[in-house]
Amino acid sequence: MKPMGPIPPWFTSEEGMLLIGGCGAASLVDEVGDTPLFVYDMGIVEAQVRRFRDAMPDGLHLHYAIKANPFAPLLTRMAHLVDGFDVASGGELAMALEAEMAPAQISFAGPGKRNDELSEAIFAGITINLESEGEARRALAVGEAIGKTPRLAVRVNPDFDLKGSGMRMGGGARPFGVDADRAAALARSVIDAGADWQGWHIFAGSQNLDPMAIVEAQAATLALATRLSDAVGKAPPLVNLGGGFGLPYFPGDERLDIRPIGVALDTALDGRGDILADSHFAIELGRWLVGEAGVYLTRIIDIKTSQGETFVVVDGGLHHQLAASGNFGTVVRRNYPMAVANRFDHDPAPGPVTVVGCLCTPIDRLGDKVALPPVVEGDLIALFLAGAYGASASPVAFLGHPAPHELLLG
Repeated sequence: MKPMGPIPPWFTSEEGMLLIGGCGAASLVDEVGDTPLFVYDMGIVEAQVRRFRDAMPDGLHLHYAIKANPFAPLLTRMAHLVDGFDVASGGELAMALEAEMAPAQISFAGPGKRNDELSEAIFAGITINLESEGEARRALAVGEAIGKTPRLAVRVNPDFDLKGSGMRMGGGARPFGVDADRAAALARSVIDAGADWQGWHIFAGSQNLDPMAIVEAQAATLALATRLSDAVGKAPPLVNLGGGFGLPYFPGDERLDIRPIGVALDTALDGRGDILADSHFAIELGRWLVGEAGVYLTRIIDIKTSQGETFVVVDGGLHHQLAASGNFGTVVRRNYPMAVANRFDHDPAPGPVTVVGCLCTPIDRLGDKVALPPVVEGDLIALFLAGAYGASASPVAFLGHPAPHELLLG
């Protein structure tokens, strides 16, 4: 047997059936007509936002990184819950505007922005997080060509990283942002060119479960923002402190306690440098807000044995849940939390089973030698922590299988 990650604490059952947002999993499948199905519980998202607001300093802005989950009904709801959206493409920018987030509250990051994307962002009044001197030059030229003053912030590649993060975005050579030793000069140049300078975007890493590591990174971020602002000689309107809040996907992971992060950040902001006295501050989160709210439901279509090993074949797979298959940034494949939705509270069978998808590739494996209750064809498998980096981060078109259904509850 290989262990699975912990099922998020939000989920219960009734007469053996998994409840999502108070509704039985099977009834939700019946509602949309078929599997595979992503279900997102808006109540969990709202609870996460409340946790953040309760723990963090007053006045701290909360931004949603919509790459985590750009499902349109979810974005429409999120626009009323958070203080801003962070996007990473022209397509995401269009989604953010369609969700009616105020343009002044949208920022646009990403190392390869095309000129047409820059033009759309500048025309709409979006803040562009500059990733290089070349991008700054192009943004200024585009603004002059269309007769609009660009709103520009500088994304900084910090001279430190977020220790223990699942994905490091700063420290060392990176395609993201401008190296810290050149950031102040770039900010000064865009100010001198007449741009509307919006401040700093400093993102050191993501998917971290160590509150003290996040505290340390935030303190270093504030110190860097102070040093850079002093060098520029102008107060930044906004300092985006990045994010980094992680979720417990795997065996042995524990839920992140964000309360000490809020306490430390409150103290750090109280003692910030004079040049940051009137600046606003934001934390940018994606997966932490929406990840636990999602459940991926897929139906068992076959059960087979090979060389004494039992394989449970489902109608979904890595084309919808690439991360759960272990092929999205993880070095060692480990099992996401999983259950049989219609036998949620049943005891496991004595032997392990391997849950595989319907794709003709050996990497399409959703659960490797996991303990599940006895199953039959037609049962529903529930894969948890499916609210972030699911359908939109997976090769949906691979092998021509249908796109999954998506449903927002609450």
